[in-house]
Amino acid sequence: MLESFWSAVAPAVIVSGALSLLVESLLRPKLRPFWRRRAAALAMHGGLWLLLLTVLLLVLQRPVFAATALLAGLLFVVLVSNAKYQALREPFIFQDFEYFSDALKHPRLYLPFLGTVRAVLAVAAFAAALVAGLALEESLLASLPADDFLTGSAVLATAGILLMTLAARAKPAVTLDAVCDLRQLGLLTALWRYGEEELAPWRAPRDFAVPFDEATNGPAAISTQPHLVVVQSESFFDARRLYPGIRSDLLREFDALQAAAACRGQVEVAAWGANTVRTEFAFLSGLAGESLGIHRFNPYRRLAAQGIATLASFLQHRGYRTVCVHPYSASFYSRDRLFPRLGFDQFIDIRGFAGAARSGPYVGDLAVAEKVCCLLHDASEQPLFVLVITMENHGPLHLEKLRSGDVERLYSQPPPGGCDDLTIYLRHLGNADRMAGRLRTGLEAVPRAGGLCWFGDHVPIMPGVYRALGEPDGQTDYFIWRKGGSQGPGVPLDLKIEDLGRRFLQEMGLLGSGDGVAPSSNLAVVGRVRAASPDG
Repeated sequence: MLESFWSAVAPAVIVSGALSLLVESLLRPKLRPFWRRRAAALAMHGGLWLLLLTVLLLVLQRPVFAATALLAGLLFVVLVSNAKYQALREPFIFQDFEYFSDALKHPRLYLPFLGTVRAVLAVAAFAAALVAGLALEESLLASLPADDFLTGSAVLATAGILLMTLAARAKPAVTLDAVCDLRQLGLLTALWRYGEEELAPWRAPRDFAVPFDEATNGPAAISTQPHLVVVQSESFFDARRLYPGIRSDLLREFDALQAAAACRGQVEVAAWGANTVRTEFAFLSGLAGESLGIHRFNPYRRLAAQGIATLASFLQHRGYRTVCVHPYSASFYSRDRLFPRLGFDQFIDIRGFAGAARSGPYVGDLAVAEKVCCLLHDASEQPLFVLVITMENHGPLHLEKLRSGDVERLYSQPPPGGCDDLTIYLRHLGNADRMAGRLRTGLEAVPRAGGLCWFGDHVPIMPGVYRALGEPDGQTDYFIWRKGGSQGPGVPLDLKIEDLGRRFLQEMGLLGSGDGVAPSSNLAVVGRVRAASPDG
């Protein structure tokens, strides 16, 4: 009989299930109250909770310990989600689970944003679970037959599966607006549904329209094609829009390049504060985020592995040597594995910067500029395309310290209190500006024609600064400069990031308005990429 099992387990199941909804209520943005959610969303929450609790019960054999540990784990995810929302205006989603392993490999990029208080709370919760399990509760197998324990656990799991099955019949819809879905569905249900959405295209083939897929006009005369340099500058935007007290000459080189540019303006990017790969992939592929479905959140997880046609592969087909320069680990975001499939011949990562000068914790922008200039100088008769992904201004900015004279050098009027992060950001922004000037000099020093496309991947994470000065609109800045081009004012034109690569090719004479690369607004008429099956 299972009476003893249920008398021991039922209180933990009922109380922890109720507390799971209470823990979810700590989320920001605030969720819709559970009594106003759809029945399918609540059924999915309950089913997932029962299944997770059953797994822990089988491992730990202590119901209170299992329930407390599961609640502590949920609380940790809630704290991480709140920290992410504060910094990036987006809650934790299923695709973020891989960042837990990244946080162990690259702790400086992630852990500081969790915050000391949150980290202490998380550790305390896990410690409480450990104490409850080991000191206050004995194993059920000490008082129950193993058959009763396994049978009761099977009943719990069956109940969870039944709830999940019922929820699946009226599957809660997702909008792929992470904030909206979290509010409407709750955390557990939203996580599960985003996981389902990501896996679905791999169970059934799905078509993606790719602008560069039909851009195969054949190679032009290699001797006449210009060298091309694209800089995705970390967290770059014209911060003078944020605070008028910043010295107007902070971006002297950037201003000069914009004034001489073929095209310049603001660019609507695919990310806020982080998630660089969203902007990066949109630029390379010409695909708008909304066309990617669930893959918009991290196209490098699955979509890019299919070998999407990109600006790089287009240039590769035209005879270019294609190189990515990124002064960080090539394995981050699996770029070492994915970039050859996206059309790159070579990836120069942190190993190519041994002994290079650093600015803060990362390789400085000027050192990266020198690397690119060396590539240009040593280039053979083959035209060169270089994509630069900088790191200097990555942050977390609040871990760096102000230097003597920073405020006087960077401001005409000192900022209000709480803006130290802005001062540190401006210090690095000045180095990015000098990098732009050095690249211009490097391109002018080689005999071949050349062009430089510069843009920021997203605005920086500076929540305290934004509270004091107001939040930017999230757009960054770009220019397209052509060696020997017009010295008149650059044409002002605001663009979306997915259209910038095509515009660059047009300005450099490598693509006419009627050539194969379709604008992102006309995706339906161009080539397709079919998602692979799980078997490859």
